[in-house]
Amino acid sequence: MSSPNLTPAVAFEPEFIQGLTQIFEERIPFNRVLGLEITEVAPEQVTGRIAMRPELVGHFAYNRLHGGVISAGLDAIGGLAIMAAIGARHMEDAPLARLHRFSRLGTIDLRVDYLHAGIGEQFVLRGQVLRLGSRVANTRMEFLDGQGQLLATGAAAYIVS
Repeated sequence: MSSPNLTPAVAFEPEFIQGLTQIFEERIPFNRVLGLEITEVAPEQVTGRIAMRPELVGHFAYNRLHGGVISAGLDAIGGLAIMAAIGARHMEDAPLARLHRFSRLGTIDLRVDYLHAGIGEQFVLRGQVLRLGSRVANTRMEFLDGQGQLLATGAAAYIVS
């Protein structure tokens, strides 16, 4: 799905992808706690994954993923989607200059709908920007198990300036 106010599909440079991955996976400590890894970055959608670990269990009897991990993961992947969309909007800037545009990004509102228990070894997260305005961006996100079953959905608003 492509929103009319987003830049048409572009190919990101390896330098931009590497910088974005470093920011997201290494420089945001809480993403490291979650074990959140980027698997795909495109202007229209981003994808990540989380591997199940004992530290992420919310219900010991069922080895079920904690709901906070799901909501935090959805929030993070929504933020990553906005970073990709901002990067695509400013392709005339050098890759490193685009990476500095994310300093004011912050969550305003987050809604999560839990659909199924988070049980599994791997989880997939997808994020997509619905609207990228000059001050506020809106996203929708999905949290799936390793077999592709939708476990939770999210919608969020972020401040971008």
